[in-house]
Amino acid sequence: MIPPKLKDGDEVRVISPAESMAMIADDQRDLAIQRFKQLGLAISFSKHAYEEHASIEQRAADIHDAFKDPQIKAILTTIGGYNSNQLLQYLDYDLIADHPKILCGFSDITALANAIYKKSGLVTYSGPHFSTFGMEKGIEYTAEYFKRILMDSNSVELQPANHWSDDGWYMDQENRCFHLHEGYAVIHEGRADGVSIGGNLCTLNLLQGTEYMPSLEGKILFLEDDLLTNVPTFDRDLQSLIHQPNFDQVRGLVIGRFQKASNVRLDDLKQIIHSKPELLRIPVVAQASFGHTTPQFTFPIGGSVSLEVNADKVTITVALH
Repeated sequence: MIPPKLKDGDEVRVISPAESMAMIADDQRDLAIQRFKQLGLAISFSKHAYEEHASIEQRAADIHDAFKDPQIKAILTTIGGYNSNQLLQYLDYDLIADHPKILCGFSDITALANAIYKKSGLVTYSGPHFSTFGMEKGIEYTAEYFKRILMDSNSVELQPANHWSDDGWYMDQENRCFHLHEGYAVIHEGRADGVSIGGNLCTLNLLQGTEYMPSLEGKILFLEDDLLTNVPTFDRDLQSLIHQPNFDQVRGLVIGRFQKASNVRLDDLKQIIHSKPELLRIPVVAQASFGHTTPQFTFPIGGSVSLEVNADKVTITVALH
């Protein structure tokens, strides 16, 4: 169930299922609002978006209110953080299915987005938070793919950004450090068509063994992790996912660029992937432009994706989103 695309004049509701809007600097909030205005979109905030310690019931109510309100055409999360998975048993998935609309966020929102897809059939999106648009420099790629996935129905080829950054832009907007992006890194060649799911790996793994975990059958996994991971942690988190039912029917794997503090280098990642026989049969590509480094593309959780990985070229196409 693909939600209607955004169009000029639509209203977007910002919710805080993890961390509060109170942690977002006023100037960054105002810049984000202005950027959405430039896209032709109006921003409103949920009743409890600014509460630093909003209860489970309050956060769930904000989600329900956003889905029910006919004026709201998309829902964007404030930021990631922790504990979005607290909300899963309190959500009315029938209500969500009856009022399909865009939900977008990443990091901790991985739990919410994948659970909603599993329980309601609604395609959700892993992409920038509202706060991401408070970035002064290096936002163009992120904004472009946000528009192409959420405001247009045409198929989209996910090209790697020509640069990447892992600096604390929210603490210092002026002194940014951008690095040349050398493109996708091929680990296993191959071709696959499937349904995209995923996001932050350690958060996705919170759904294992619950009714909120999407089936892995016929899926192309998009996985990334943040600075809290490292080589052995990522290895065992990936192995845990491999142990899930129907992993033998996963069709492809796309891995986002790691943050510097994780110390997961490309050679480390290749060693991890090559050590797992379950991955030898599928195309695997790394250094994709999504996750906790910037900029980032938006991809659908529940959309149709084709993946072609050759030594000299990688093509990732989102067909239905």
